[in-house]
Amino acid sequence: MPVTQQQFRDAMARLGAAVNVITSDGPAGRAGLTASAVCSVSDDPPTLLVCINRSSEQNAVIKTNGVLCVNVLSAGQQGLSNIFAGATKCTVAERFMTGQWDLLDTGAPVLADAAVSFDCVVDEVVEKGTHSVFFAHIQAVRVGSNGPALMWWSRQYHPLGTVA
Repeated sequence: MPVTQQQFRDAMARLGAAVNVITSDGPAGRAGLTASAVCSVSDDPPTLLVCINRSSEQNAVIKTNGVLCVNVLSAGQQGLSNIFAGATKCTVAERFMTGQWDLLDTGAPVLADAAVSFDCVVDEVVEKGTHSVFFAHIQAVRVGSNGPALMWWSRQYHPLGTVA
């Protein structure tokens, strides 16, 4: 018997993940959304993958811009996560009124107090099911504080310890 969509979602809720705000800027304008489907692919060349629902307006903007920044959130940044997740119904421009934003190499917005930010150029996009998988070559990294991480597990935010 095949796994249902609900079974899959319920099971994935038990797979903890870092909370990230994915940003972009370029010819298609600014984009920003919250995502937990981010992971490393390779350190040679340094590459991440980011999964974004194809129905998201942000998806097309990031594809056109060809750049993205993965801003890993720290504990205490749940409000920022909710804003970029669309929970507050803010426009994209209004989303960027929260937090302080800088630029690194690609021009994608970089959250000043992120735990770490990965500034990337999109190398490839693979369409799989409901999502686009962005393979992103890291151009620059900025490491923030060593405070607790913000994790998403069991459909709730959780702080995760401190880094020694």
